[in-house]
Amino acid sequence: MTRTLSRARRTPHTMGAVIAALLVLSGCSSSDDTAAGAGSSASHPAKPSGTVTVFAAASLQESFTALGEEFERTYPGTKVVLNFGGSDALAASITGGAPADVFAAASPGTMAIVSEAGDNASAPVTFARNQLEIATLPGNPDEVASLKDLTRSGLKVVLCDRTVPCGTAAQKALDASGLRLTPASYEQDVRSALTKVELKEADAALVYRTDVRAAGDKVEGVDFPESADAVNDYPIVPLKDAPNADAAKAFVALVRSAEGQKALTEAGFLKP
Repeated sequence: MTRTLSRARRTPHTMGAVIAALLVLSGCSSSDDTAAGAGSSASHPAKPSGTVTVFAAASLQESFTALGEEFERTYPGTKVVLNFGGSDALAASITGGAPADVFAAASPGTMAIVSEAGDNASAPVTFARNQLEIATLPGNPDEVASLKDLTRSGLKVVLCDRTVPCGTAAQKALDASGLRLTPASYEQDVRSALTKVELKEADAALVYRTDVRAAGDKVEGVDFPESADAVNDYPIVPLKDAPNADAAKAFVALVRSAEGQKALTEAGFLKP
């Protein structure tokens, strides 16, 4: 899913004020270094401009949409293009030559696909973590109270495909519980799994806690202790052949900033 952000609408103005203040301080530091003969343009990147293309895991849709709007507000004249999807498919696109500036994955394993191909500009950094939750129909009519309940006969459950991080995490949780589950379907990303429940095409799904929160009253979430055995780290990296390297670094910096971390925490992500 590709989304182009044209202007900010919803995120708080405080984030922009903090980042603007940091830019002023950075500019003062640059002037002082130059006067002392110790600075260089390489140590103080130019103010970003133009379009920055971000490939991000589907579970980051709400938080990265908000951060993209904040980026455009902080740097007038920039445009953030967001491409959401399964981390494995995004990684394959990047290694296949798709033009992108930033990659944010839902697991170190999928990030490794990009790193091993030498397509990262620097070492990936974990910026958030995410935990699984059971999504059920509103009101939980099937009275699902545990991971074991998902194995009940007649209950239609969907999982993410095992090749994507949410599917890997689900299998890890099932293995830790000694449970075997044959799903009604395997979905290509966490959003597709959640949508099956939202449309009442499935009774339950194993998805991320952040996705249950984002769905609001369309689903009901059920915590289960085994999810602690399957917490996913989310790494981010600017890409080596980024068409807009300055904007890539600035976007990664925003995600890792205090305000970026606040936006992620409010969306339900765990701190790295």
